[in-house]
Amino acid sequence: MSVEINIPQFLQHLTSDVKVVNSSGGNVGECLDDLVKQFPQVKSRLFNENGELLKYLEIYINGESAYPEELSKPVVDGDELHIVNIIVGG
Repeated sequence: MSVEINIPQFLQHLTSDVKVVNSSGGNVGECLDDLVKQFPQVKSRLFNENGELLKYLEIYINGESAYPEELSKPVVDGDELHIVNIIVGG
């Protein structure tokens, strides 16, 4: 199964400026784990020390938010993932 992960600009320096990475997995978490296998340096920019997605990131699958399932949300062949940095303020 092949899923495309669109790498946001703030992570591209960690992927040798690659903008789209082909990944495999049955859910978002497995695809992101595959991304980390290809580019280990992105791990600390995606996950905390407990392996949870960082609070200020959101994942979209084909333009729709994966929240609240996020890492366990299923994906199918041909899906596109987008990693989005959430900006908050008050």
